[in-house]
Amino acid sequence: MAASLVRELAGEPMQLLADRALFWPAEAVLFIADLHLGKGEALRRGGIAVPRGGTREDLARLHALLDATGARELCVLGDFLHGAADGGAWQQEWQAWRAAHAALPISVVAGNHDRRLHRQAEAWHLALLDENTPRGPFRLCHLPRTDAGHVIAGHLHPRVRYPGLPGRWPAFLMRPGLTVLPAFSRFTGGTDPLAAPGDSYFVCLDDQLAERDAGRAAGNGFRPRYGR
Repeated sequence: MAASLVRELAGEPMQLLADRALFWPAEAVLFIADLHLGKGEALRRGGIAVPRGGTREDLARLHALLDATGARELCVLGDFLHGAADGGAWQQEWQAWRAAHAALPISVVAGNHDRRLHRQAEAWHLALLDENTPRGPFRLCHLPRTDAGHVIAGHLHPRVRYPGLPGRWPAFLMRPGLTVLPAFSRFTGGTDPLAAPGDSYFVCLDDQLAERDAGRAAGNGFRPRYGR
């Protein structure tokens, strides 16, 4: 196991990071998916008691990844937000983080939770991308799909079991022509993927990555297990 692993995707060496991110060294781009800013506050407004501090923790992790990789660009593959784009204490934390990274280009492929993101995109200096945007040999998506290029996507929040450890763990799901990132936010559930032939998982075990071959697991789709 290691904190990062290099795998070639569409002819490009790519670095899988145990803290749920993908780095493209040739372009110095850090990819994450499913940041879900403001999710804790949205749940508390709905009467669900959840811990505070999730946004602060996720943004601190993101700062550490940018610093460690030397990334010069951040691309969020959907669900940048969880709920409303205005109001809420989480915005103060986000705006302070954005001010500290004012020179960093950030692009977002709008996801199903980002319907209101356009209201703040200009103020937050975000470049909004269409679903299935081409970038080099890749297609940048929120929703996994098959396409002419190698698709990098999010949305599914893959989680799998790892031998000898309890529970399910966030994982990169990889199959020919497709890489699905784990949800970056730690305050998320996930899906229990049904493996297709040729699938493999890179499981995020806190600060270590471990490869798990899906082997002969049955199925060719994904069965939702937890809400996203």
